Amino acid sequence: MSNPTFNPLETLARFGYGARGVVYGLVGGLALLAAFGSGGQAGGSRSALQALLAQPFGQVWLVLIALGLFGFCTWRVVEALTDTDRRGSDVKGWAIRAGHLIGGAIYAGLALSALNLALGQGSGGGEDQSAQDWTVWLMSKPLGPWLVGLIGVGIAATGLGFAWKAWRGNVAAYLVLPPDRKNWIAFLGRMGFAARGVVFVIVGGFLILAALNHSSAEVHGLGGALKALQRQPYGWILLALTAIGLFAFGLYGLVQARYRHIDAPGLDDAKAAVAQMKP
Repeated sequence: MSNPTFNPLETLARFGYGARGVVYGLVGGLALLAAFGSGGQAGGSRSALQALLAQPFGQVWLVLIALGLFGFCTWRVVEALTDTDRRGSDVKGWAIRAGHLIGGAIYAGLALSALNLALGQGSGGGEDQSAQDWTVWLMSKPLGPWLVGLIGVGIAATGLGFAWKAWRGNVAAYLVLPPDRKNWIAFLGRMGFAARGVVFVIVGGFLILAALNHSSAEVHGLGGALKALQRQPYGWILLALTAIGLFAFGLYGLVQARYRHIDAPGLDDAKAAVAQMKP
C-alpha cells in the first residue's frame, strides 16, 4: 500500500457502498408506501432519484449519490481486474469478477442519470425505455434474439444465486462486525439478497420472453419487476415483502460502507496489477 493511513480507492469503495445503499433504500421505501396505498411508487432506481430531487436539498443529495456511484463503479472495476477479494481464476471466480465489471458499467449509467437530474438535464424514469432500446438494437444483430435470451438466463441465474445466498450463504463473509451486531446484520443481508433474487429472476424472465416473442416491449427493469408483483393476486403483500427486502438491502449497504473488509491496492499497485493482465 502506498499510504497505510489513507487509501483513496478504499474511500471510493466505502462511499460507493453507501450510495448504493441509499438508492436501494429509496426504491424499497417508495415501493413499500405504494404497496399500502400511502403514496410512493413501485418504480426503479431512476424514478426513486427523481422523487429525491423533489425533496429539500434534492440536487445536493443527487450530486452526492452520483459521486458515490461513480466511486462504486471505479471500485467494481478495480475489484474485478485486481481480484482484491481473492475470488480466484476458476470459472466461478471469473464469473463473479465479470459480474462486477458489468455492475460497474450499470452503476456508472445510474450515476450519470443522477448527475443529469441534479443539473436539470434529464427526466426521471426511463429505465424500461432504455432497456427496450438496447434490446431492439441487440435483436437486430445476427443471433440477436439468442443473445437477448442468454442475457436473460444470466440475469435470472444471478437472481437464483442471490436467493441461494439469502438461504444458505454467508452474507457477512466480508464484513468485520462487532460480535453483538452479527445476527441482526446477517438478517438484513438475507432479506436483502432474497428480495434482489426475486427481482433479478423477474427481470431475467422478461428478457427471455422478449427473445422468445421477438418483442422488446416485453423487457422491463426493476420498476417493471415490482409492478409485475403488484399485479398478482395479493400483489400488495408480495410488493410489500419485496420492498421491505430492498429497504433492508439498502441498510445492509450502509453497513458495508462502514464494516466491509476492503483490501484496496494503492494507486500504483492497482496500475501495476492491471498492466500485468495485458498480453
